[in-house]
Amino acid sequence: MADPSSYRPRPGEIPDSPGVYRFRDEHRRVIYVGKAKSLRQRLANYFQDLANLHPRTRTMVTTAASVEWTVVSTEVEALQLEYSWIKEYDPRFNVKYRDDKSYPYLAVTMNEEFPRVQVMRGHKKKGVRYFGPYGHAWAIRDTVDLLLRVFPVRTCSAGVFKNAARTGRPCLLGYIGKCSAPCVGRISPEDHEELAEEFCDFMAGRTGTYLRRLEKQMMEAAEEMEYEKAARLRDDIEALKKAMEKNAVVLADATDADLIAVAEDELEAAVQIFHVRGGRVRGQRGWVTDKVEEITTGALVEHALQQLYGEETGDSVPKEVLVPALPEPALPVQEWLTGRRGANVSLRIPQRGDKKALMETVQRNAQQALALHKTKRASDLTTRSRALEEIAEALDLDSAPLRIECYDISHLQGDDVVASMVVFEDGLQRKSEYRRFQIKGFAGQDDVRSMHEVITRRFKRYLAEKEKTGEWADGSGAEDSPTDGDSALTGAEVLTGTDALISSLKDDEGRPKKFAYPPQLVVVDGGQPQVAAARRALDELGIDDIAVCGLAKRLEEVWLPGDDHPVVLPRTSEGLYLLQRVRDEAHRFAITYQRTKRAKRFRAGPLDDVPGLGETRKQALIKHFGSVKKLRSATIEQIQEVPGIGRKTAETIAAALATAVPAAPAVNTATGEIIEEEEPETTAGSSGEPVTAGLPDERRGQET
Repeated sequence: MADPSSYRPRPGEIPDSPGVYRFRDEHRRVIYVGKAKSLRQRLANYFQDLANLHPRTRTMVTTAASVEWTVVSTEVEALQLEYSWIKEYDPRFNVKYRDDKSYPYLAVTMNEEFPRVQVMRGHKKKGVRYFGPYGHAWAIRDTVDLLLRVFPVRTCSAGVFKNAARTGRPCLLGYIGKCSAPCVGRISPEDHEELAEEFCDFMAGRTGTYLRRLEKQMMEAAEEMEYEKAARLRDDIEALKKAMEKNAVVLADATDADLIAVAEDELEAAVQIFHVRGGRVRGQRGWVTDKVEEITTGALVEHALQQLYGEETGDSVPKEVLVPALPEPALPVQEWLTGRRGANVSLRIPQRGDKKALMETVQRNAQQALALHKTKRASDLTTRSRALEEIAEALDLDSAPLRIECYDISHLQGDDVVASMVVFEDGLQRKSEYRRFQIKGFAGQDDVRSMHEVITRRFKRYLAEKEKTGEWADGSGAEDSPTDGDSALTGAEVLTGTDALISSLKDDEGRPKKFAYPPQLVVVDGGQPQVAAARRALDELGIDDIAVCGLAKRLEEVWLPGDDHPVVLPRTSEGLYLLQRVRDEAHRFAITYQRTKRAKRFRAGPLDDVPGLGETRKQALIKHFGSVKKLRSATIEQIQEVPGIGRKTAETIAAALATAVPAAPAVNTATGEIIEEEEPETTAGSSGEPVTAGLPDERRGQET
């Protein structure tokens, strides 16, 4: 590990002008490339106290052994040079978008004597017109098959073309009218090239003029009683319309635009691009990247633009590029795009209308792409095993933590304080083991105290279950057992040991007991204070065989009890990725419960305070009377008419409604007049909705 001060340039050496800089390691390999409006100010940020640097930046500057720079005239030149160097050196610390496939394009080889329509992947070639990219090659072939009856352009390979020319017989497409057969001289090179140009114009979105021309020719043929020609033109028009229907109109006025959306977390980012031409979505593509450097959304967008348009020119760069956040500064990037296109390019964030709605669709695609990427990564058995081993090594555990429990506290300004417990076994979610807690020991906001209470309550239950099984010699403390504490009890549905122990972990009906399984690792969402509170709670209960750590969200640092400095896992660590997934799931589960609990409190009605009145009888009362207001004015005898309501219950209901404060009357703010209205119907859901309503993933989580 190098000391950045050993290669820091002397004062005054770095120019105060735009430029591009490179960090090299001890083997002279370029590990990072960056650009700056002022090289002096930017590079000075790298040579400050290491404690003030972001962990990823700190890793980069300590890996580097030298830095060099190149001065340019403008920020646009800096952007171009940065892209060239990133492409040339492939630096390990730069953002690099990756994808698991090469997207196919519809290509027209206008550089050949007889242009050919085909599917192409990989690098683009000079003199070839490209349309797309498409998600699947079959989508291109379906479109081409529809268009060939109208634009019978050559689609065969060079070998097939030469063989047909040698024998004087065209291929099958030539016989059925889906190829103009230039191989046997049915069409001249000039006419075939014009046909290919018309095909390109149609694919570029200039469809209206061509359709109107065909419709005019069809009408003229019908008037001249050339019905066969008119029928053929009619079929051509239908084929073109069918091809156009494959891409619905999403933007009016035949807009040409690319929409770029970014979904990200602390470790990774997914980018989705929709290519809109002529108001229709003509193609879609996406990338995923590791965030190996401290980077903003605007910077991610800038890198995406470089990769997307770095080798494009002319119409391949659209008139309008819509993004979720602008690069900082945005003007050089916009000028660079304008230079690539050769005409003005608008780079902006959509604010309203159809473009904003379409951007939301692209954003959802990006979020789904990131979630799918994470799911694929998490479902790999080898990756999960490596993640657990890395966690065990980083935290100095005796064995891999096959069962991990994570806790998070959630509240809204101190109200409705709740906590969540999520469980991962063998690196996978175990939703049937999720639990939820209401903080009961105190009122107000204190995350540390809340964490202490939750850990205490959870492991008191564990000790109580353990005592019932007879695993303790007495009730004063936990003792080692030949079968307790082994990871064999906590793998993903893999249980070993005696049948007696297995049955002891189940209740009388054979269901697993709520807190019978101990974890090997407890993770808390937070830093040093939360970790200390969790460790103190376990120590007070006499539990010393369960490891504790915390994951601080700001810098993704892992904190251990009693340590003044965090454990910083490598950026590419699968262990860090697993800990992040566990922490994020605990946060999601906690905040979902907290929001539901708060919504239930806001929707609470006067019938909720009636003791012994369940949901079924609440619904019966509202159905019978129509509203709470009418129920409040009813007599006890009238309430008794409701099925299931006896005299005593009716008296209780009448007393509760009499003491309840009715809702304030509505007031016309213009005249000050009080508006007499019936109370809205109150359903059982609004007066006593279950906590888990509308939360399918959380229905199995139990409140404790």
